[in-house]
Amino acid sequence: MDEHPEAIRAEHVSKRFGPVTALRDVNLTVRRGEILGLIGDNGAGKSTLIKILTGYHRPDGGQLYVDGTPVSLRSVSHARSLGIETVFQDLAMVNGLPVYLNLHLNTERVHRPIPLLKRKEMKRRARECLDSIGIDIPSVTAEVGRLSGGQRQAIAVARTVYSNARILLLDEPLAAMGAREGGLILRLLRTLKQRGDLAIILIAHNYSQVVDVCDRVNLLQHGQITVDKPAAETSVPELLDLVAAEYRV
Repeated sequence: MDEHPEAIRAEHVSKRFGPVTALRDVNLTVRRGEILGLIGDNGAGKSTLIKILTGYHRPDGGQLYVDGTPVSLRSVSHARSLGIETVFQDLAMVNGLPVYLNLHLNTERVHRPIPLLKRKEMKRRARECLDSIGIDIPSVTAEVGRLSGGQRQAIAVARTVYSNARILLLDEPLAAMGAREGGLILRLLRTLKQRGDLAIILIAHNYSQVVDVCDRVNLLQHGQITVDKPAAETSVPELLDLVAAEYRV
């Protein structure tokens, strides 16, 4: 079977903040239909790398490619225009608003010339979006603040998919979740992977979840990717040992 096309690639990317080198000579590639697990201890450079891939930071060196074309991301808006979206831990959800309005934040449908919300249309589109990727939310009129952490995370992911994201970066989406809620997100990721058109980077500290759902694993240590291998060819004990090895005297 032919290999899926490349979605995003970083070549020899570096980043400094004053005297501190956050990233040095980072090489990373993610293909469409692939989930890449990005792991590493705190301070390894994961957040800096994600912020470069989303246009928040500009690299000091190296080159980014989207769909094989070299790009210089000028801003987060520029990255979004290329289909790059990020879901951070804080989710940026409005807890007092219903699900369907959260899914349409900044993309509300309104009547013209009188600017009234097309609530019926937005509810229908929200239900179609959630159903299409298998998210079980009983009512799109429910307040987001009353939903579980896993449901809120799923809605945040759905919002990026609804916005036509083609490259999805997930920053610790499983943090502080129980097994049931974490399972909901893992099922969602598998569903998105089956679509074949999304490239996903998953940052996570739970290595069993990384091995379970990801196709490949990259280990970032001291600003460099030191391991790049198929998830099927590694294990939780091996990953734990690789991370712990840098602290051994």
